Amino acid sequence: MNTTAKADKKSLRFRNIKLCIFFSGLSVFAQLYLFQPLLPIAADHFHTTVGDSSMLVSSATIGMAAGLLFFAFKADSYSRKKLMVFSLISSALLTIISTCIPSLFLLIVIGVLKGFVISGVSAVALAYLTEEVKISVVGLAISMYLSGNTIGGMSGRILATILAGEFGWRNAVLIIGIESLILGLIFWKLFPDSQFFNPQKIDYSLKIKQMRSFLTDSYMLRLYFIAALLMGTFVSIYNYLTFRLESAPFSLNHFYIAFIFLMYTFGVFGTMITSRLSKRYLQKNILQGSIVFMAAGTVLLFSENIYIVIFGLGLLTLSFFAAHTMASQMTALHAKQGKSSATSIYWLFYYFGSSILGSGTGYLLHGTSWNIFILFLIFPISLSFVLTLSNQTQASKPSW
Repeated sequence: MNTTAKADKKSLRFRNIKLCIFFSGLSVFAQLYLFQPLLPIAADHFHTTVGDSSMLVSSATIGMAAGLLFFAFKADSYSRKKLMVFSLISSALLTIISTCIPSLFLLIVIGVLKGFVISGVSAVALAYLTEEVKISVVGLAISMYLSGNTIGGMSGRILATILAGEFGWRNAVLIIGIESLILGLIFWKLFPDSQFFNPQKIDYSLKIKQMRSFLTDSYMLRLYFIAALLMGTFVSIYNYLTFRLESAPFSLNHFYIAFIFLMYTFGVFGTMITSRLSKRYLQKNILQGSIVFMAAGTVLLFSENIYIVIFGLGLLTLSFFAAHTMASQMTALHAKQGKSSATSIYWLFYYFGSSILGSGTGYLLHGTSWNIFILFLIFPISLSFVLTLSNQTQASKPSW
């Protein structure tokens, strides 16, 4: 039995955990979406379509989904720190290698590999924090990780846009890859080893039974499809808004477009608002309201007024993160047993929605117009709202 005390707020161990877990989130999401603002440049460079270039983003999220499914079975059999160090350093090396790749197809393959290895961080980060940190400060540690995710995703997009405009897209990717490698090495040096976790064998039959149970539970299936539809819509808009802003009537240069991604800060507010509202309102009603406001933000993107577009994007971002926070909480709360299996499936749908809709809508935009593209995206949002209208089922009794 381990008699060592868990990390508390005043300890050096906790400070190192907090710093490194922030760096891990920063690295993961800076790399995962760094190609998103570069899609117009990539499309021109490889002489390809909008939809084909979007696979640079979707490939990473497909790999992420596949990796999360794999680690749903295997994560508990590996050392927490070793898995996270491997994920951070190997993904950074793949990002650096990608700057030397001459073909779009090989870049997409590397994207899948990078998404797969990087998922090792997401698979165990929260588990590590709940195991190693005192319950009184777990919330603080988790907030640092989620802040790293948000800031990483935002800063990666902004840096990629600015650097690509000044130095070319390959150099932009190289710089982000080197920064991610440095963060990975700092993590390796400073992140404390687990003291309250021992690798263990996985009961595969139990995991499969749990997953089968959730996939046949209508309540959970609705939440999973809501996650896929909303994330697919959200990623579609951020994937292709750069194309829209570069063309008439906006004709913005890369420097101004970069700061559009500051809208991601509204995602933090969306999460905070949801946690406050959940104390006063039904979860289902909060989810429905978030989806309605997300639809409203999407409609505002029809406008040719840049200020209305910015407001609409902010509303869309805030509402998406509010809906995502609520849906993921509802998933975890409904699963009385096998929570890790339930949330793994949630993330699987979430990233597949990002990949499938995120690329599919690119072909639609290429073949039609921005207005038809936005009109189409109102459909998955509306379908998500319809899925919330079904009567909530009681938590089904597990069959395992």
